[in-house]
Amino acid sequence: MATYPGKEIERDAACVGCAVAPADAAAAAWEGPAARIAAVDAESPADDAGFEAGCYLTSVDGEPLRDIIDWRWLSADDVITVGYIDLDGEAGEVELERDPGEDWGFAFDGVLFDRVKLCRNACIFCFMRQLPDDARASLSLRDDDFRLSFLSGTFVTLTNLKPEDEARIIEQRISPLRVSLHASDPDLRRRMIGRHAQHGLDALDRLLAAGIEAHAQIVLMPGINDGDALRETLEWAWKRPGINGIGIVPLGFTKHQTELHESFTTPEAARGVIEVIRPFQERARAERGTPWVFAADEFYVNAFGVDTPEHIPPASDYGDYEMFEDGIGIVRSYVDEFNEAVESGLAERTAEALKAAGFTARYVIGEAMQPFLDAMIAASPLAGRLVPLTVKNDYFGGNVNVTGLLCACDIVRAIKKELASKTTTKAESGGDTGCPDRASSAATGNAQWAFPQSEDCLSESGYPVSPPPGDSQLFLLPKVILNDDGVTLDDATVQDMETEAGVPLHVVSCNPLDFLPEIIALAAPPAL
Repeated sequence: MATYPGKEIERDAACVGCAVAPADAAAAAWEGPAARIAAVDAESPADDAGFEAGCYLTSVDGEPLRDIIDWRWLSADDVITVGYIDLDGEAGEVELERDPGEDWGFAFDGVLFDRVKLCRNACIFCFMRQLPDDARASLSLRDDDFRLSFLSGTFVTLTNLKPEDEARIIEQRISPLRVSLHASDPDLRRRMIGRHAQHGLDALDRLLAAGIEAHAQIVLMPGINDGDALRETLEWAWKRPGINGIGIVPLGFTKHQTELHESFTTPEAARGVIEVIRPFQERARAERGTPWVFAADEFYVNAFGVDTPEHIPPASDYGDYEMFEDGIGIVRSYVDEFNEAVESGLAERTAEALKAAGFTARYVIGEAMQPFLDAMIAASPLAGRLVPLTVKNDYFGGNVNVTGLLCACDIVRAIKKELASKTTTKAESGGDTGCPDRASSAATGNAQWAFPQSEDCLSESGYPVSPPPGDSQLFLLPKVILNDDGVTLDDATVQDMETEAGVPLHVVSCNPLDFLPEIIALAAPPAL
């Protein structure tokens, strides 16, 4: 999730009524953009010129600084003249000089120095319009800024591009861009995103003709742009070699709206999409050496459930995992890392460390992971020691089920329920935790693919029974649920969550080869 525009909004909101520093006041009154300096490297040209954190740069060689792209473009020479606003609010210019290859020494507060370019579309699937009323302002910021597309991987429709924007993209080679395509048919695309739809397609064609490349995304909606419409869109894109890849993601919807009710959640619907793209992948492999079009992991999980690892494409298909943040390749990467951890003995060492410390690791995950993760762990040395805590996303509701969108309120509720269940079961059975602490909290029936629970707790199927009596639970939070400021989507810190849940919580990495060593370190006895 991009944080740049959000930080600006939250900073503005936090400072209502605050005393304003002279530099900030002068920058706010400045007619053009101003780049706030967050830090200055010691003994750098910036430091030699007397710049400090809190000063602003306003220009380079007379050209305004709109963003970090301008800075990189304009500051390429070894002698430049920069306009500035100092800490006293005074404006001026100074010449800077550096040795070849030397960094100027500036670190800026964010990457955009003017206002973020906002979306002017009316997308029928817009997630920003489906947020709860109490969501913080930065989450509902509907940006459609080509600069953030290039810098941080957000997708843009290009419908708000002005001629000067196109000229700048071409001149500064702002490429590749990430473009929301959705549909190539003009009427269908207009129906999906609004009356400016064709402007975006025309702009894309002009940029492609000028040598700009693009990654495209299709948000797929049942009965809208799937089936033959999807085939038509892929054929349209295939004729444009500058579109170097397409990611297809399923419609996501929350409970905070009334128009959207279904996505590709059934095995039949999900497999149908996989079959539609298969011929395009085969042609692309033969002619371009890449599958070119990728279905999001969710399609494979919904199609194959517990057998997903056997059906997810191989790592070679995903290359450098450039579409990772779109949910494309995460499962393959996770499965491969987990298998490597087992084969290398890391999983066994982790299990031994947990056993020696008397811990059961409870790793928080969203329902999207549960179908295959339980079975993978059950067949590994970590069975009964690493026990996923599958959390249902009630904050957003709908079909939102990925770990990265989990909120503190749901996580805390799941932890407290788990603790209460363990306490009750111990009291009733004299310490034998029995079935409730099986391999995952999916046994509660929260997850779509929750496995049926038999009377013998699935022990005959090879799934682990409960952790050993007397074990302490080590609750682990994957860091993907926190932003750069350590806050969840519902504005809670880890400390807030610990206070509410009543137990310590530990933030760990999201990948097995990273979080398993972290678990070993957490389980180690404290140094004397």
